[in-house]
Amino acid sequence: MKVALVCDWLTNVGGAEKVLLRLHRMYPDAPIYTSKYDPKGIDWFGDADIRTGWLQKFPSKMRRVLGPLRQRYFSRLDLSEYDLIISVTGAEAKSVKSGRRLNKEGKKKAKNPNGIHISYCHVPTQYYWQMYDDYMKNPGFNILNPFVRFFFRLLVVPLRKADLKAAQNPDYFVTISEYAKDAIKKYYGREAKIIHPPVEIADFKSETCGKLVENPYYIVTSRQVNWKKIDLAVRACFLTQRRLKVIGEGPEHKKLVKMADGSSLIEFLPLMDKKELVEYLADAKGYLFPSLEPFGIAPVEALAAGCPVIAYGVGGARDYVKDGKNGVLFEPQTVEAMADAMLKFEKMDFDRVKVANSVDKFGVERFDKEIKKYVKECVKKRGE
Repeated sequence: MKVALVCDWLTNVGGAEKVLLRLHRMYPDAPIYTSKYDPKGIDWFGDADIRTGWLQKFPSKMRRVLGPLRQRYFSRLDLSEYDLIISVTGAEAKSVKSGRRLNKEGKKKAKNPNGIHISYCHVPTQYYWQMYDDYMKNPGFNILNPFVRFFFRLLVVPLRKADLKAAQNPDYFVTISEYAKDAIKKYYGREAKIIHPPVEIADFKSETCGKLVENPYYIVTSRQVNWKKIDLAVRACFLTQRRLKVIGEGPEHKKLVKMADGSSLIEFLPLMDKKELVEYLADAKGYLFPSLEPFGIAPVEALAAGCPVIAYGVGGARDYVKDGKNGVLFEPQTVEAMADAMLKFEKMDFDRVKVANSVDKFGVERFDKEIKKYVKECVKKRGE
């Protein structure tokens, strides 16, 4: 088959990019269409045929305000020559139309009227739908926040209508968790097949798993942005007087360091290679996951290293954190609830080998097999 891959943008490393990389390995000859590519921000695709358009001229920092332009860009891409289009998206890349969709609309003659579009959609565009209230609290534009809030309130209704319309373009939806499946049904009225994202389980297995942990600490590894709620983990460790290692970087880093105020309880560490990270995870008492995410690859990696997870009990975490077996779920999303969960967690005795084995089903080989099987099914029924 002639295949094309599509993603919202390629400017930094994250879970969506890991999915795209796996698909690129499965379809190495498929070009990757995107709105913006920054090889300095992500160097994983040096051997790929990356294709951008006029949005490439805009600075990466403007990404959050370019949603309507991205939707226009992707909806006008003519990919009707391809037998198969797979979009990896949590925003506008789902706007791409297959030859099959164009043929049904009858507005434009498709080069390949039997071509199909499968959207691997992590979640409906969050700043329009389920995360709208959080976005309005802090759009992330500092002193410009009041202006952004004002204009976004005015525009959100037409933006939602356009996003809902774009969500009708894929022929089939795949998503990453029960939470995401429910959200796609609620906001887009579309059914989705769950295929959990690929996690490099084997790479996170530790030789020290199951050994006695000395001087235990909690750990969080994440891109430091406001919606990841790392501040909850910091405050919960202050409240319980527990040690915490915060690994990563991002725009919230200075704010988090200021919050820690030089306390010996909180230690900040830079990004590190996988081998070193595995040992930090294996030696940790537990992994803190306070954010609402449609899945969350990092906590699954922690579990693979034998590190139990304390997670906010709404979202994708429910697909892999089993309360009392490999971690603890908490609600609501507050410092006090997380602190209580940590104290509850410490009264439990986790078999760390069983914890590590609890996520074996999320590996990359399983992802490859499920994607290939689903693609085969979709291609088989594309003439219907």
